[in-house]
Amino acid sequence: MIIRGPIVPWELGAEKGRPVAAYYGYLRGCDNILSRLHTKHPELCDKVGGLLAMHIDDLRALAPLWLSKTEEVREDRAHWGTNITGDIYGKGWISEMYGYSFGAAEVGLRHKINDDLMLYPGYIPRVGVEPILLHYGLPFKVGNWSFRKIRHHEDGIVYDCNRIFPPPPFPREVEMMEADLNKRRGLFLSIECINTLNEGLLLHHASMGCPKPQWSKYLSFLKSKRFSELTKPKYLNRKKPSSQISEHRIISIESRNVYPKIHTLFSTECSSYFDWQTVGLVHSFHLSGQPGNITRLLSCTDEVLKQYKGHNLAPTHYVPSMSQHPLTGDWYPAINKPASVLHWLNHVETDAEFIVILDADMIMRGPITPWEYGAQRGRPVSTPYEYLIGCDNELAKIHTRNPSACEKVGGVIIMHIDDLRKFALLWLHKTEEVRSDKAHYATNFTGDIYGSGWISEMYGYSFGAAELNLRHIIRRDILIYPGYVPEPGVKYKVFHYGLRFGVGNWSFDKADWGNVDMVNTCWAKFPEPPDRSSLSTSDENILERDILSIECGKALNTALYLHHQSRKCPIPSEGNSNFSVVEDELKHVTNPAANVISIHASSRMGMSPWIRMVALWAFSVLGFLVVISMVLSNRKGENLKAKGSRSKNV
Repeated sequence: MIIRGPIVPWELGAEKGRPVAAYYGYLRGCDNILSRLHTKHPELCDKVGGLLAMHIDDLRALAPLWLSKTEEVREDRAHWGTNITGDIYGKGWISEMYGYSFGAAEVGLRHKINDDLMLYPGYIPRVGVEPILLHYGLPFKVGNWSFRKIRHHEDGIVYDCNRIFPPPPFPREVEMMEADLNKRRGLFLSIECINTLNEGLLLHHASMGCPKPQWSKYLSFLKSKRFSELTKPKYLNRKKPSSQISEHRIISIESRNVYPKIHTLFSTECSSYFDWQTVGLVHSFHLSGQPGNITRLLSCTDEVLKQYKGHNLAPTHYVPSMSQHPLTGDWYPAINKPASVLHWLNHVETDAEFIVILDADMIMRGPITPWEYGAQRGRPVSTPYEYLIGCDNELAKIHTRNPSACEKVGGVIIMHIDDLRKFALLWLHKTEEVRSDKAHYATNFTGDIYGSGWISEMYGYSFGAAELNLRHIIRRDILIYPGYVPEPGVKYKVFHYGLRFGVGNWSFDKADWGNVDMVNTCWAKFPEPPDRSSLSTSDENILERDILSIECGKALNTALYLHHQSRKCPIPSEGNSNFSVVEDELKHVTNPAANVISIHASSRMGMSPWIRMVALWAFSVLGFLVVISMVLSNRKGENLKAKGSRSKNV
C-alpha cells in the first residue's frame, strides 16, 4: 500500500465495537455455505479488508479468532473453489481474509464499511473521491507501461544501489493519452503509486550510503515542484496544507496540531440510581464525538457487588467503596469521587495525556477537548461553581496554605495527567479534612444550603488544587444546568441535571428516581417532556431555556429506549409502547449526533407567529393560483372541443 494522507480513527468514524474497513466485494463466501460452516453468526459476516481502524479492546478480542479462523478456512480444501470463495486461483489464497471476516462475526463486530478510502491502481476513482490509500495488489498499466508486484517477488531492488522500478509515463504524456478527466485521474493515481515507490527506494538507497545517482529526466521530475504538488498529503477534511522546503524535495505538510490523547472518567456507585445516569452519559458520550475512551469508576462493597446487575453498562474500573469511611465510619458517598480517581491512577496504565472528569448526572452535547479550551500542564480547565463561598472566607484560610489560589470551580475538569497524579491524593485528603470540620458546615461558611457538609468533596478539590497552586482556566461556555437561561449564542457541551428543572407542568428531578430500577425494568422511561411546538415564543430567553430542558429530558429517554432495545426486551404491542414519541423521533433522525448538537441552533426556525402568518398568506396565494389555473384549463378544453365539433360538421 501507499499512504497518501493521515488515517485518523475519529475522522473515519471508528469506535469501540464499530471498526472501519474497506469493502472487499469479492468475498462471496459471506453469503454462502462457507460462512455457515465457519461462523455461528453468518449474518454478521462483512465483506471487508485492506484498511482496518479498530479499537484496541476489539482487536484483543478478535486477534486469536482471526488466526484460528484463518487456519480453519485454509484447511477446508473442499470449499476452495472460486464459486464458493471468489478466489480466482481457487487455492485458498484468501483464507486469511475470510479468517478476519469470520473472526469478526464471532465476536459481534459490525464494520463501518467505506468504499472510498482505498483504491487499486488501475481502477477508476469515483467522481469527487480522493482515496488516502493505494493498494497495488493487482497488475495495472498506463499506456504501454505496466507493473505487477509478483514479478519482483525475489527482486533485490531494495539492496541494489540506485536501482528503481521502470519509470511510468510523465504526467504530460498521461494528459495527452486520455481525454476523459476521471479516467485521466485514475491514470495519475497509477503513476503516483509507482513514482512514490521509486522515490522511497532512492531515499532508502541514500540512507544506505549509496553514491548519488546519475542525473536523469526522471530523477529530476521526482525532485520537482510538479511531483510535490501531485503527491501532497490528502486529508478527509479537505483542509489546505501549508508547504515547507526541504533539501531533497518540497514536502507538503498539514497546518494543524498533533492532538494529545484524552481519556474521560466518571464515578458512580453500585445502585439503580446511578445506573440510569450511566446509560444517559455513556450514550451521549458516543454521540458527542469526544476523542478517546470513557471509563466508569464504580465504587461498591463486596456484598453489593455480588448482587449487582449493571456490569455491562460501561467500560468499568472497580473500586472499593469508601461511602462509609473505613477509619471514621462517616457516611459520605461523595468521597468516592476523589478516592476512585486515585485508585484508577494507581492501578491502571494509561497513555492519555489529558484526563476529562465528569459526573454521572451529565449529558454530553459535544466534544470537550484540551485544545479547544486551552488546557495545559499546570493550567487545568474547569467550570464555575460560584456558590463555593468558602474560597473567600475563613474556610479557605483553615484548609489551605494558599487561600488566594482557591478557585470556585467544579463540574467538568480537564487536567494534564502529570498534574492529576500529584493532585489526586490531596483532593482525597482535603475532602476528608473539610468533611471532618463540622464546626464550619454552616451555610454562611460553605454556601451549602443544607449546612450538612454535603459539598465537602467540592472544597476538597478547590483546596487541593490551591495547595499545588494549580490555576484554572474557568470557562462558562462548557456546562449549563437545565432550567437556567443560556447565554446568547453559546453552544454548551454538557447538561448537568443536578437540580430540578421543568417546562410548564412537566418537571424532572433526579432525586425522585433514586429507588426506581429504570435500567432493568423493560421499557421503563421518564415522563416525556412537552413538545417544542407547544412552547410560547413571547420571551426568547425563556424559549431557549425550555428548549434545552426538553432536549435533556428527551436525551435521557432516548438513551433508555436504546438500552432496552439492546437488552432484547420483548417488543410491546403496537400502540402500547411507552416510547412512541422516542420511536417516532428516531425514525426521522439519520444522524442522532447531528440532531443532539444542532437542536439548539435550529430552535429559532419556524417559531415566530409572524413567520406563520407569512406562510399562511403564501399558502393562500398558492391555492388561489391553483384554482384559477384549473378554471382556465377547463375553459381552454371546452374551446378546443367546440372547435373540434365545428371542424367535423364542416
